[in-house]
Amino acid sequence: MWCKSCGMVVHENKCSICGNETQQDIPAEVYWCPNCQTPIILALNDTNKTKCPLCQSKIAYLCIDLRPVFPEERLLFELLSGRPMGFADQSVWAGSNRYYCNGKPKVLTRVMRDYADAASIRNDLRKYEDSISYKNFDVYIQRFVKANEDRLNMLKSEAYSFIRRESEFYSHELIVISFSGGKDSTVVADLVVRALGNPSIVHIFGDTTLEFPLTLEYIQRYKEDHPKAIIKKAINKDQNFYSVCEDIGPPSRVMRWCCTMFKTGPIGRTLNALFRNRSILTFYGIRKYESVSRSKYKRMEQDLEHIKIQKQAVASPIFYWKDIDIWLYILSEQIDFNDAYRLGYDRVGCWCCPNNSDRSQFLSRIYMPQQTEKWRNFLIRFARQIGKPDAEVYVDSGNWRARQGGYGVPAAKDVKVIHSNCTNEENAKTYRLTRPVDDGFYNLFLPFGIVSKELGRKLLHEVLVLDMKTNTPILSIQHAPSDAGYDYAVKIKTLNVKHHDDLHRMVSYQIKKFNACRGCLKCESICKYGAITIGKDGYRISEEKCKRCKMCITNKYLEYGCLMGKYLFEAESSVKEGVAGE
Repeated sequence: MWCKSCGMVVHENKCSICGNETQQDIPAEVYWCPNCQTPIILALNDTNKTKCPLCQSKIAYLCIDLRPVFPEERLLFELLSGRPMGFADQSVWAGSNRYYCNGKPKVLTRVMRDYADAASIRNDLRKYEDSISYKNFDVYIQRFVKANEDRLNMLKSEAYSFIRRESEFYSHELIVISFSGGKDSTVVADLVVRALGNPSIVHIFGDTTLEFPLTLEYIQRYKEDHPKAIIKKAINKDQNFYSVCEDIGPPSRVMRWCCTMFKTGPIGRTLNALFRNRSILTFYGIRKYESVSRSKYKRMEQDLEHIKIQKQAVASPIFYWKDIDIWLYILSEQIDFNDAYRLGYDRVGCWCCPNNSDRSQFLSRIYMPQQTEKWRNFLIRFARQIGKPDAEVYVDSGNWRARQGGYGVPAAKDVKVIHSNCTNEENAKTYRLTRPVDDGFYNLFLPFGIVSKELGRKLLHEVLVLDMKTNTPILSIQHAPSDAGYDYAVKIKTLNVKHHDDLHRMVSYQIKKFNACRGCLKCESICKYGAITIGKDGYRISEEKCKRCKMCITNKYLEYGCLMGKYLFEAESSVKEGVAGE
């Protein structure tokens, strides 16, 4: 917490000095000292916005946020500007899609990037790589660190207090650091270890299989530099990214199935294996200024509706930090970091993420030519498959990143829940299936209650589902009559309940899972009891572990009842003799 009146770090809702209400976030701005050629970070409530703390020269507002431009990226900028080594002696920074050379803005237009030949740039970079020097860069960084010393001390003090306060009710064995190999998680890891005085905190690295090679190199260096840290790698060994793309289409900005399947899901599995049913506290490197969506998060999140992995509470020590604050900490504390930032990447998640900026994709064309060419070729082939007449334009313009629904994807047929109402039985519906009923199908109904094959009518091959509290049948599951009109089908009737439509809606969610499950692992992450497992033998619910909490069959926690429903639903398509959707 911050006291706006006193400018002090405090730890209560009211300042103990002046009694005024405190606030967590005081926005900061970046000013520039033309004499020291360095940025100065000032909070909006700072009373001294006229003089440099080092030389007392007059300073002026520069921008909202900033990041350092390392010599490797500076050389690329120089080549694109037609001035090789032209800014080698200047203090170069970047922010808001522009560069600042000695405080003067220099715009690198998208046109300059789009028409730049990646192969020629690589040759030029090799030509000048021996000229890259950190001599001038280090001088400017030393000034930057010295000029913003008070800012750093304030950030550290507040972050340490937050970490200790939120960790108070957890043993260190139940505290986890979510470690991606990016700059934000690097800072959080360092802050948590220092604040708790414990170098043996568990770090979870979610290897999406789409990591930058430089990220994997950094993770290895981190392990060597932190021998006491417990570093666990979470990876989905059951899925291949390109194979899934072939099946359900590539991810997009609104359909990032990859995050669940290759990151959140595997991390959830690792946490279940490590901690089973115990609740844990995870420290994340989330910052509100990264995106609009993240600005809606809370610094401390315990609401199950907003947590992706249910067994954890999530704390974000650097939630209110800006990019320049992150770099102030890294450069001041001389912390090793991912070398991808030296090349100019501003984020180092998955290298082909649809949320990556145009500039990041441009950099990948230069530094990862084989991977980017393979990905582009796949996207073009997929675009043609779904009927795009201008496939190359569709891909190169970035329109593939805005794709919604499963239009043109054969797998989209599986998420449509098609049923017909039984004319001679009330509250009974016949559901179309994509394959015959098996034990795995009945297993999907454990969240509703007790699945009993013994109590059903044998001649009808009936299976009953009983309410856990009353032992009253609430579902009757039978083989569908031969005239149902589907290759595979099942008749399900709701019994002894007040809201039959609500129960059938939840039934449809399990039908969708049976028909369309692609092993995205979302259901595993939702179950805080570890009752759900998804592997090569399919979707399984443990009768012993399942608490019948119904979170896995509730739209509130799992949209459409199955994540594939969200990603593959075709709103514009028609469905014969039934309904599609939930």
